[in-house]
Amino acid sequence: MGGFPILSIVTFVPLAGAILLLFIRREQENKIRMVSLLVAGVTFLITLALPLSFDFASAEMQFVERASWIPAIGVTYVMGMDGISLWLVCLTALITPIAVLCSWEAITDRVKEYHVFILLIHTGMMGVFLALDFFLFYVFWEVVLVPMYFLIGIWGAPERRLYAAIKFFLYTLFGSVVMLLGILAVYFNAGAQTGTYTFDILELMKVSYPWSPSLFSFQNLVWLAFFISFAIKVPMFPFHTWLPDAHTEAPTAGSLILAAVLLKMGTYGFVRFSLPMFPEATLYFVPFMVTLSIVAIIYGAMVCLVQRDMKRLIAFSSVSHMGFVMLGMFALNMQGLQGSILQMVNHGLSTGALFLIVGLIYDRIHSRMIADMGGLSSVMPVYATLFAITMLSSIGLPGLNGFIGEFLILVGAFKVSWVWAVFAVTGIVLGAAYMLWLFQRTMFGPVVHESNKGLLDLNLREAMTLIPLVILFFWIGLYPAPFLKAMEPSVQKVVARLEEARKVVEAPPRMAVAEKPGRARHEDQK
Repeated sequence: MGGFPILSIVTFVPLAGAILLLFIRREQENKIRMVSLLVAGVTFLITLALPLSFDFASAEMQFVERASWIPAIGVTYVMGMDGISLWLVCLTALITPIAVLCSWEAITDRVKEYHVFILLIHTGMMGVFLALDFFLFYVFWEVVLVPMYFLIGIWGAPERRLYAAIKFFLYTLFGSVVMLLGILAVYFNAGAQTGTYTFDILELMKVSYPWSPSLFSFQNLVWLAFFISFAIKVPMFPFHTWLPDAHTEAPTAGSLILAAVLLKMGTYGFVRFSLPMFPEATLYFVPFMVTLSIVAIIYGAMVCLVQRDMKRLIAFSSVSHMGFVMLGMFALNMQGLQGSILQMVNHGLSTGALFLIVGLIYDRIHSRMIADMGGLSSVMPVYATLFAITMLSSIGLPGLNGFIGEFLILVGAFKVSWVWAVFAVTGIVLGAAYMLWLFQRTMFGPVVHESNKGLLDLNLREAMTLIPLVILFFWIGLYPAPFLKAMEPSVQKVVARLEEARKVVEAPPRMAVAEKPGRARHEDQK
């Protein structure tokens, strides 16, 4: 890009937009909505330049921007992206204008503050996927927390929104504080080894951290510190209990952003930091991670089968789907990791669309209960058609995006253990059961309530919130090559690092020790 700071622009233009909104009178609600949509739309258009200029053959960080920030403690402003973060950045840029559009008529109270928070969240999410300095990463990680707390607590459903907001805040804050301890441990350990104290992630990746086959080795403890934060954000079983409440009580745009992007911050953290930075610890914890992932797949799907609230059903489906993502990731091979990263994007698209679908019907009948629906396909055919495509995408029908990610994850899991694949397939079957049952109960049969017979079908604005996502369902499902090609070199680099670590882990006990500063891993430690 010739030194053009495109990453900073796509990150901070929404922040500039949020500041601009502060100077618009709160009575000018339509102007606020238009400015918010314009800022989000322009950011998305600028972001499209990233895949067009991306070198698909390189595993290195691209579009890197670097500037000294707080040199006294080794903090640098570093932004960059590779194939792992590329599509997550594009997904974030796409979701924000859709979030603004779906709120156009649904949000009528404190419109100004609402759109300020939406744009602030956009900046935080972009920064998380692009920051290459731990201090900067942590700042962006925390920036996301506060606006989402207010979105749930102020504009959520009146019944339990404060409970859901506080629960979300406490869970996430606890994980963030533990991660901060892990970051500081890495900072001081790497500084003691190299003599240079820095938060630069690319420099910290070059250091080999002390490991031994003991739970209390340095690398294992730091890995657990990162695990707690990322597992809460994913969320993994048993850290998932904040998610159904947050999703159920959040406004439609809040649920959309949570499902499409915020959960991916956790899975991204595992791929970006835990796997390549602590590879021996990652291998040590594989049985633990796979067990939690399989439990999440089965548990989440079974709970979905008994839900009466449409939105809560989709929220629990995220627990199952994200368990699937984690299973592929901890297969630790090319197919599993590629499928996992692609499935992050797929889940964001399909589950985000499902929450939009819930929001659209809630705006009409003011109920999320499945029993209050039924026969809606005869009243709202366009809505039913888009719902059917989204549902089929979610269950992984061949030809749609969900199938590609699930297939790669199954291949990756089967290469390690056929038992893993069997459990994963069980989750897919249960997923098809609850999604088909949901569609049958809401769309088919007689119209349940007389008042539902007069419901209006989707207007153009509402349809435009779903159509871009549906297009991507088919694009990824029919031609996934560019999505996989972009991430392949970066994933190969992670796999190669894990294979090197495997030699250390599988070596005789006396070999699995910390290396001395600036040298290869030592064969002995006294």
